[in-house]
Amino acid sequence: MRDSAPIYLDHAATTAMREEVREAMRPYESERFGNPSSSHRWGRQARGALEESRERLAAAIGARRTEIAFTGGGTEADNLAVLGAWRRHGGTGRWVACSAIEHSAVRGAVERAAAEGACVQTLGVSADGVVDVGGLDEALRLPTVTVAVMWVNNEVGTIQPVSALAERCREHGVLFHTDAVQAFGRTPVRVDRVACDTLALSAHKIGGPKGIGCIYVRSGVVLEPLTRGGGQEAGMRPGTQNVAAAVGFARAAELAVAELDAECARLRALRDLLEAELRRHCSDLIVNGAGAERAPHVLNVSVPNMDPDALVIGLDLEGVAASAGSACHSGSHEPSHVLLAMGRSVETEAAARLSLGHDTTEADVRIAAERFGRVVRRLRTVPPLELSA
Repeated sequence: MRDSAPIYLDHAATTAMREEVREAMRPYESERFGNPSSSHRWGRQARGALEESRERLAAAIGARRTEIAFTGGGTEADNLAVLGAWRRHGGTGRWVACSAIEHSAVRGAVERAAAEGACVQTLGVSADGVVDVGGLDEALRLPTVTVAVMWVNNEVGTIQPVSALAERCREHGVLFHTDAVQAFGRTPVRVDRVACDTLALSAHKIGGPKGIGCIYVRSGVVLEPLTRGGGQEAGMRPGTQNVAAAVGFARAAELAVAELDAECARLRALRDLLEAELRRHCSDLIVNGAGAERAPHVLNVSVPNMDPDALVIGLDLEGVAASAGSACHSGSHEPSHVLLAMGRSVETEAAARLSLGHDTTEADVRIAAERFGRVVRRLRTVPPLELSA
């Protein structure tokens, strides 16, 4: 690739749709346009594709077809899991718990539950960004309705001990939800091996279309729907389903599972190379979460004594797409709640999340690291007023 070509290292925010996914969707965006709730042949054709997609998604995570409900994305799935559990089983004196590093989709749902009367317990994390299993005990001694801990953190990539957390919740009769949006396709995600009650996925993180996700709801678990209307998605998410997107989601999920081992090994090697190259260009680099097990596609780094916003802006000017954390907070200029929970000095450090994907190459990594080094050197020599001019 040319040294001047742009490099996309923000795959944790979104990914390009894969051509195999686009091809699978195409018929359902044209001649197979029927409403899956209609009883005529066009409707039956659409319904068949929808249910086949549900079956394929279920198989990808070890679930039953009836345990999958399509949603408008991971955020809706998280809200349905947390608020749906609270509104169905909550009440005066009941608690909802989540980790201090949850995605805003979960945090926002917990805040809404608190506004409706829930008591909230926040689970702390280690300096490497991992929830302490023992710290869950306090929440389980309370009349807790549900506990939410993400499978892989979206900012630093740390893998959480969801299996142990879910098992402990099951022993106490407490519902356990996990946001697996960053985990799926990057680490094995199987609900037949982890005792979670609900789980959220999103298509656009794995080369699928935007605007669709799904929630896994274990058989026997009952949630209160967030919306009312028709009986689609077993009544949990009424409204006409996006058949084309569901087909694309299922295709993307199948590709992610089929390629999991090889792609994880490739991404891990690229991430380690990127880390080594960044250290070569920036000797005081800090790798956030370095002491924990991490998903292979995320590298979160900090540079001491630097303006928190300047690094990501500088990288963009150099043609490297990175982020300061969750894309849901882009432009907010708020410090990362994840890094704060890990004890990082976010006011005196510039942090950047660089995340790799299906199209990332070794050349991308090496050139991006060189540009990173140029940005750091420039920021340390040019006065702030000149940078903003």
